[in-house]
Amino acid sequence: MGILARITSAAKSSNKSNESTLSAGGHGIDKNRVLSPTDPTVINPVNAGSWETVRTAPVNDTPRYFNKAEADALKRIATQKTEEARQAKRAYKSLKKLEQSDAQVHTAHRTYIKGVADSELTKKRADASTARHLHALRPEYAKLGFGLDRAENKAQQRIDELKAKVKEKY
Repeated sequence: MGILARITSAAKSSNKSNESTLSAGGHGIDKNRVLSPTDPTVINPVNAGSWETVRTAPVNDTPRYFNKAEADALKRIATQKTEEARQAKRAYKSLKKLEQSDAQVHTAHRTYIKGVADSELTKKRADASTARHLHALRPEYAKLGFGLDRAENKAQQRIDELKAKVKEKY
């Protein structure tokens, strides 16, 4: 195929079926699938997540007096929220450990997949090498075949000659 044909879109569209084959150096690696998030809600540059925060009590933007009942209620809520914050901190620490464990498994699996792909390539190289070797043997086998055909023809010719001699004598 000429250089002009390679450049034109018509040539490109007719070659698309060939480009996807491994033997033509094609691939099935879709970068959008490779880079797609592991979960639709995972934090990444495209999905920065929510910027919400926790606010138990509204911001007190002006000074004011509190009565005893309000102060006692706020003290109870503050004690409760202190305990909940301690538990939340423990929970988030555990969630972080889970994420780290998931990442380790993910990384180990991808390392395994790379090993499988490397082994597959090694196997295919061996197959291709064997196929090339077998192709190189074809002329020798053809010679052997021609030699056997020649030997068979000579034998048949000799048999025919012997039959003819026997018929002449009898």
